Amino acid sequence: MQRFFFRLDIAASDYLLYYQGIAARVVVRAHDGRTLSVPASNLRRFVAGDGIHGHFCLTVDDAHRLVSLERASL
Repeated sequence: MQRFFFRLDIAASDYLLYYQGIAARVVVRAHDGRTLSVPASNLRRFVAGDGIHGHFCLTVDDAHRLVSLERASL
């Protein structure tokens, strides 16, 4: 398994595009420089009134399938 750490700062108005079905994925750059494409639906539980903000840890299995996505404390 691999773990990737990244920071998100998505305004509520920008995340609305995902709710409207205009965009299905969020592309982020991990702290190690790799680019990740995360299904937007996996971020719904982190949406607050002002959007999504904070550090996150994405864990994938050996086939690069999502195992978990959690808020990280850095």
